[in-house]
Amino acid sequence: MKKYLPIISLFFLLIACDAAKRVPEGSYLLNKVKIETDTKEVKSNQLKSFLRQKPNSSFPIIGRVPLHLYNLAGSDSSWIDKTLLKIGEPPVIYSERLTAVSAEQMRRELNNRGYLNAQVDTSVIKKEKKADVSYHVIGNEPYRIRNVKDTLQSVDTTIYKILKEEKKLDLIKENDLFDQKALEQIRVDLSKTLTNRGYFDFSKDYFYFLADTTVGNHKVDLTLTLNNPSDTSRHRRYFIGDVMVYNGFAPPAQGDSSLRSDFDTVRFKNIRVISNQNILLKPPAIYYNTFLRPGRLYSERILERTYSSLNNLGSVSRTNISFTPVQRNDSNFLNTTISLLPGNLHYLQFGIDGTNSAGDLGAAANLTYEHRNLLKGGERFRVRLNGAYEFITASDSANLLDQSFYEYGAEVFLSIPQLLVPWLLQQLQDRPSASTEFSLGVNFQKRPEYHRQFFNLSSRLQWSSFDWRLTHVLTPLNVNYVRMPWTSDLFRNTYLNDNTNPVIRQSYEDQLIASTSYYVTLSNTNARFLPRMPFQIRSGFEISGYLPRLVSVLGGSNTNANGYEEILGIPYAEYLKSDLDVSLSYPIDENKAIAGHFAAGVALPYGNSDVLPFEKRYFGGGANSLRGWNTRSLGPGSYSRDSVGYDFVNKTGDIKLEMSLEYRQKLTNLFQLAAFVDAGNVWTIKDYIAQSGGYFRWNTFYKEIALSYGLGFRLDLNFLLLRLDAGMKAHNPALPEGDRWTIFKPKFSRDFAIHFAIGYPF
Repeated sequence: MKKYLPIISLFFLLIACDAAKRVPEGSYLLNKVKIETDTKEVKSNQLKSFLRQKPNSSFPIIGRVPLHLYNLAGSDSSWIDKTLLKIGEPPVIYSERLTAVSAEQMRRELNNRGYLNAQVDTSVIKKEKKADVSYHVIGNEPYRIRNVKDTLQSVDTTIYKILKEEKKLDLIKENDLFDQKALEQIRVDLSKTLTNRGYFDFSKDYFYFLADTTVGNHKVDLTLTLNNPSDTSRHRRYFIGDVMVYNGFAPPAQGDSSLRSDFDTVRFKNIRVISNQNILLKPPAIYYNTFLRPGRLYSERILERTYSSLNNLGSVSRTNISFTPVQRNDSNFLNTTISLLPGNLHYLQFGIDGTNSAGDLGAAANLTYEHRNLLKGGERFRVRLNGAYEFITASDSANLLDQSFYEYGAEVFLSIPQLLVPWLLQQLQDRPSASTEFSLGVNFQKRPEYHRQFFNLSSRLQWSSFDWRLTHVLTPLNVNYVRMPWTSDLFRNTYLNDNTNPVIRQSYEDQLIASTSYYVTLSNTNARFLPRMPFQIRSGFEISGYLPRLVSVLGGSNTNANGYEEILGIPYAEYLKSDLDVSLSYPIDENKAIAGHFAAGVALPYGNSDVLPFEKRYFGGGANSLRGWNTRSLGPGSYSRDSVGYDFVNKTGDIKLEMSLEYRQKLTNLFQLAAFVDAGNVWTIKDYIAQSGGYFRWNTFYKEIALSYGLGFRLDLNFLLLRLDAGMKAHNPALPEGDRWTIFKPKFSRDFAIHFAIGYPF
């Protein structure tokens, strides 16, 4: 208790500080601000952003810590005083003028939202050098839209047909609030639709609304109208004309021909690539990452995708694109000039970390070299070496978590910035953000109990849609070979004999996993526009064993003594696996948000596998799961037997269900707080004897859903978010029935878990 005494003393000192200590005589500290409104469509939290004065930032329970730290500073110029003034926050002095400005800004906002007769009154209570300000908003009856019509068909029939086809003329409906912000957003949406349909120089300013508010009964008649350009009677649609790419240098100044004798011009398909003696990229790499192709209708979307794809090439530091409008045979074209400026081709990184596993100290190091343009096609070639060592603690324990070991490994990785697909799928080559990846890796572990080797070979294709919403990842082949060339007698007799739990035994046997997977991600966020409610949905499947099974059918396998098929003496795994992951966020205001997460997955071993490979099984608990449990300490189901120390192998399953709800509040630009509730568990799809209580049953699984709650603290450094979450178990299915609701009788040593992580949990 004594070691916490300084912290407790500081806590009470901060609370006891007079918040108005540094407020000048005759002035008042802005203590509280309250907004009361009777408007149904515009809530009080939506008006907070129009406040020109806000109270000092405050933390729950301990109050206005930054202000108190500022007040603790003395009058001298010592280092401590300067530091307190720097990290603290000066008092916010109540201003009658800024209060009036805030009220007027709210009134104008309400006018823009349809409350044309809104009133905002203020009241101030001053006491003991503190001022409490209240804003009383009276909206009165808002104006609503009675009729909506447009004159687009009579102005430009082509634009009318496009917007009608895209269903953009139905965005406004009768009885909607006369919200000028919403109307402004509609103008933006309409213009964006047209810039993606060939209208290169179109602006939202060409659209305008005529509003008649004199029709009575707080109604408005709206008319959408389109202005034509001043130099013509119609808006022009443009196609992409000639495309010229300067490969590795900027275009020469107009009229400068001194270097042109050194240029080499190559036409690849229908674009021209101009290179000097130092060729940056081969023409195919440029072509498949450039979506501004001759003859295509201009689209702002393909312009953005071209920028994104070319800039993602490691050999390119910057991309510049310019257009020159030209007219040919009564059609409008945009001659396109692209310049690619070279970046740093070589990347070298060395990292070293200290480790502490169960009290055993160690070190881990890695060395990475990357060439970002290996064959002048934008290929990324990477070699990574890694090693780790933990100092062995004298122990005769056979605990599976004894981490006294060393390991080393290497990985070779190649990424090609286009899809390498058979000729039947050539249309896929024109997908943005596309890449084909290959990797080969080995890793060796040496522990007192066993030696284990991992070999991996994989290929992956990924691409996205032009509208930035869908991202596809296809792994045609991922081969993992796990081998255990040596085990100690104690380990073999304890865990690998015939009487051992098959989940543990098969997890440590030699095994071949050859799988194919496909996952797709749907998101409504992109680089330019942040939606009101961001969400992301990821779903897909994985299948393993069909290629080895084909080899078996063709007579290329043998059956071992246990009845399993082997290829080259190695049993192979067969399973099906499918996952769904949904996350979304709802911002309440600029400082508060509610985030939700749902995840479900199921995996089925079949054929040559009785148990899912350990690396493919689900586990519960941890910084991104149920935060009342440590990693791999939850489930499956109501399983609670601790037969082999920590028993982490048994605490896995074939079915996963997780749900989380989190309230996030921004305290300052640097600090955030969160309160969360997590629920879920993992279960087995088969009734394994050694995992008693883990079997999924429809009539009992809901009784085995674990529940935790807690608080989180986040440090937002802009480029990095550090997270500290503390969780408590509320419902623990591993306890006997009747004792599972630990929320009513918590035991700190049993029910508490703390997690440190980087980034949001979802």
